Amino acid sequence: MNRVLYVDRHWESPYALSAFVALEEKGLAFEAKEVALEKKEHEGAEYRARTTRIPCLVEGDFWLAESSAIAEYLEETYPSPRIFPESIQERAVCREIQAWVRSDLLPLRQERPTTSIFFAEHRAKKPLSAAAERSRDRLVHAAERLIPAGKTSLFGSFSIADTDLGIMLMRLHANGDPLPAPLAAFAEAQWSRPSVEKWVERVRPPFE
Repeated sequence: MNRVLYVDRHWESPYALSAFVALEEKGLAFEAKEVALEKKEHEGAEYRARTTRIPCLVEGDFWLAESSAIAEYLEETYPSPRIFPESIQERAVCREIQAWVRSDLLPLRQERPTTSIFFAEHRAKKPLSAAAERSRDRLVHAAERLIPAGKTSLFGSFSIADTDLGIMLMRLHANGDPLPAPLAAFAEAQWSRPSVEKWVERVRPPFE
């Protein structure tokens, strides 16, 4: 089956990264195709994602956007290896974490965008604002409760929520913002996972 994952041209979207990792962890062959968002390519007639967003997974004539939907589709269609926990309750918490990092902590996401992770010239030059500091504190508080002591996975073995929480923590860690050592270790462990390294090591075009 022809399988394609559409990603942003600069390979900096945290959501495209999550979908990319889901495919890699499943061991599924796919082609990555770049979409130039700045040129509105995602709004063209040939791009058939219902929401016009990236990432978008294409299998044959089936198009599916939104990274969390892609992860759940892959888990149900290709059950092994798992990217969601086996326990029903842990799966629910995994989805809770995914929803949270996508919908909350906006000041932190704005002031520490993923461009600052993947492009050295975009690293933060200003301290966090008061609003972003509150977001950081909430992130740290939640992560300390979520991550088992001394562990680098949330549920005993890899889940896609590890990647998603790792991305959020890396917004701080990559920019040199204070982060408790166990949380920094968790973020670094996600970044050293082979599926994530394939994304991180990608050669990226400069912003025009």
